[in-house]
Amino acid sequence: MTILGLMSGTSLDGLDLALCEFECKNGKYKYRILKAETITYTQLCASTLKQVHSFKALQYASINASYGKLIGEEINRFLKKTSRKPKAIASHGHTVFHKPELGFSTQIGCGATIAAITKTTTVCDFRSLDVANGGQGAPLVPIGDKLLFGNYDACLNIGGIANISFDKKEKRIAYDICEANMFLNYLAERTGKAFDKDGKIARSGKVNAKLLKELNGLEYYSKTGAKSIGREWFSENILKRIEKSRVKLNNLLATATEHIAQIIANDLNKNKIAKVLVTGGGAFNKYLIELISEKTKAEIVIPDAQTINFKEALIFAFLGYLRLSEQTNTLSSVTGAKSDGVGGAVYLVNRD
Repeated sequence: MTILGLMSGTSLDGLDLALCEFECKNGKYKYRILKAETITYTQLCASTLKQVHSFKALQYASINASYGKLIGEEINRFLKKTSRKPKAIASHGHTVFHKPELGFSTQIGCGATIAAITKTTTVCDFRSLDVANGGQGAPLVPIGDKLLFGNYDACLNIGGIANISFDKKEKRIAYDICEANMFLNYLAERTGKAFDKDGKIARSGKVNAKLLKELNGLEYYSKTGAKSIGREWFSENILKRIEKSRVKLNNLLATATEHIAQIIANDLNKNKIAKVLVTGGGAFNKYLIELISEKTKAEIVIPDAQTINFKEALIFAFLGYLRLSEQTNTLSSVTGAKSDGVGGAVYLVNRD
């Protein structure tokens, strides 16, 4: 089955598209990424997505539809470059609200609009069923980690948020470890750059011991079981501390990078991970990877650029494949829900 997977992460780098082919033989899954591309957001689009959580209801609804239209048009442009057409589109959307404790996690990018514009069956809204069933609605990627990348002891994604998944007592568990590029990019933007390339600014700075201790001591890191964080947590727990800080910008980046490296390495060590696959934009941050490597005995595996950039889009394509096959695509051992789920709303398109 050929599925087009879409992902827009909290770091607001752009929209990832991955056209993927899946095959199951003797209970084992194989995949191929046929074509992949990242559509960089315009400054206006990125700014809108960053602020949409504060919009009034009518404006929010309008953005949901217009963003779905934008996605649909980008898909049509992307598919003109290939002879392979997908059976379906699997779109994660862009997270605006993540409040599982209040019973919702909301992503924009109207699936019905995407289906109508592309004339292709679209799977979306992957999180809501799990949240309604008492789960965190996140992380969703671990089932793909288990079934597609099971030859590693763990899969670590360093995106806007760093998350990890691995098997423990024959069950897949996963959780958000800490904020990552969401934090680093926020600071880098204050220097006039979109991100701190290779961690060069952070490398030039000095760690502020007081701030580092304060960050490392946040309550979230000592929590066990299913847990997830989002923009709201970052604003409340990180930004408030940074705004009060008088630490120089390069020292802030040095402190933030050291903090992220320590929290990630602590998790790898605590769970006795021997070999970990690292993907997401943070895998390109040479300084961050150096710091993590120094603090753990785990073998850090950095794959090819395509896997780093498009693993999440690939796995959302896989989640769409599982949804259309009516197979479990959300694990209660990961999210804390009452039961495993077959998540995703489906907008069927009849091409006849």
